[in-house]
Amino acid sequence: MNLNGIDFDTYFRKYPDMNGYFGKYGGSYIPDELKKAMEEITEAYLTICKSSKFIGELRRIRKEFQGRPTPVSHLERLSNSLGNVQLYVKREDLNHTGAHKLNHCMGEALLAKYMGKKKIIAETGAGQHGVALATAAAYFGLECDIYMGAVDIKKQAPNVARMKILGANVVEVTDGLQTLKEAVDAAFAAYSRDYKDCIYCIGSVVGPHPFPMMVRDFQSVVGIEAKEQFKEMTGELPDAVVACVGGGSNAMGMFAGFLNEPVKIYGVEPLGRGTKMGDHAASLQFGSEGVMHGFNSIMLKDENGDPAPVYSVASGLDYPSSGPEHAFLHDSGRVKYDVVNDEETIDAFFKLSRMEGIIPAIESSHAVAYAMKLSKKMERGSILINLSGRGDKDMDYIIEKYGIR
Repeated sequence: MNLNGIDFDTYFRKYPDMNGYFGKYGGSYIPDELKKAMEEITEAYLTICKSSKFIGELRRIRKEFQGRPTPVSHLERLSNSLGNVQLYVKREDLNHTGAHKLNHCMGEALLAKYMGKKKIIAETGAGQHGVALATAAAYFGLECDIYMGAVDIKKQAPNVARMKILGANVVEVTDGLQTLKEAVDAAFAAYSRDYKDCIYCIGSVVGPHPFPMMVRDFQSVVGIEAKEQFKEMTGELPDAVVACVGGGSNAMGMFAGFLNEPVKIYGVEPLGRGTKMGDHAASLQFGSEGVMHGFNSIMLKDENGDPAPVYSVASGLDYPSSGPEHAFLHDSGRVKYDVVNDEETIDAFFKLSRMEGIIPAIESSHAVAYAMKLSKKMERGSILINLSGRGDKDMDYIIEKYGIR
C-alpha cells in the first residue's frame, strides 16, 4: 500500500529513522546531560530487541504472567441495537492489571534489568501505566517511583491504592493543573537527577527517541494478535479499526497490525466539554507543530506558544500533545483522527456495560462511542475496537459525577 509517497509495506523498516524521526516529527529535544543516557537506552534496546533470549523471555512473560493472547469479542447485542454493522472489541481489559499498559511496562522493566538499573520511574494519569509499572517492578525486584497529579490521584483512588500495595512510591504532583502533563514534568526532572541508577519508563508513544519507537514495538502485539484473531473468527479483515488517542500507545499498538492492510483506521481524541481552549485535549484536531517533553509533534498551545491547559473526563487522555507517529500518520492521511465529547463517551460507557457485560475504562469508552457513531453511517460491514482497559478504576468517579443511568 502506497499513500502520499509512503510505502506502508516497508513502513516499519523506515520509520522512525536513525534519529527517531517520523517525517518531521519525533527526535530528541533534551538537555545535554540526558543525551548520553538516552543513547545508552537506544543502544541497549536496539541490541536486545534482536536477541532471541530477550524475545523468548518476553513471550514467556506474556503467556504465563500477562495472560496473552487477549481475546476478541463480538458485541452482538450492541451491534444489533445500532443497525447492520457488527462491532468487535480487542479485550485488552483482560490483560493482567486491566489494560494494555503492561505490554510495554514488562518490556521496559526487562530492558532496565538488562542494563543493570536499580529503579524505574514513570508518570501516570489514569493510573493504569502506574499500576502496570509497579507490577513490573515487583516482578523483576526493582524499586519504583510513580509521579501522579493531585487531581488524578483523587479521581483514580483505586489505582493509587493498587500501586502502593505493589510496593511503588506514589509521588503527588501539585504544580499547575495537577494532571498528566505536570506528572510528566516532575518525572523527567527526577530522572535528570538520577539517570545513572534508574530508567524512565515513559507511559506512551511520546517523549524523546527511542521511546515512541520502543513503546510502539512492545504494544504492536495488540494489533498483530487482533488481526489474526479477527481473520480466524470471520474469515476476513475488519472494514474499520478504532482506538482512542491521548499520547497514543494503545492506538499505535492496534494500528501497527493494520497500517499495510486495506482497512480504514480511526483515532479518537477527547473533545471533552467543547471546542474552547481548556475544555478538550484534541491536539491533532486543534493543535499545531511544537516541542514538549523532548519530542516534536502536534500540540495544543496557549497565547505564548507554551503547552495549553487541557481537559478530558478520562485522566489518561488529558495531555496537550500526541505521539509523533500519530502526527505523522495524521499528516499522511493514512489514519483519520476525529473526536467524541464527554457526554457521548459516558453514554457509550453505560451502553457497553448494560448490553454486553463489559465495563470499559473511560479512555476506551471514547473509542466505543466513536464506533457506535461510525456504525450508523455505514450500511454494512464490521468495526474492530481496541478496548484498551477496564473501568474498575473509574466506577467511583462515574457514580459520583454522573450517577447510575
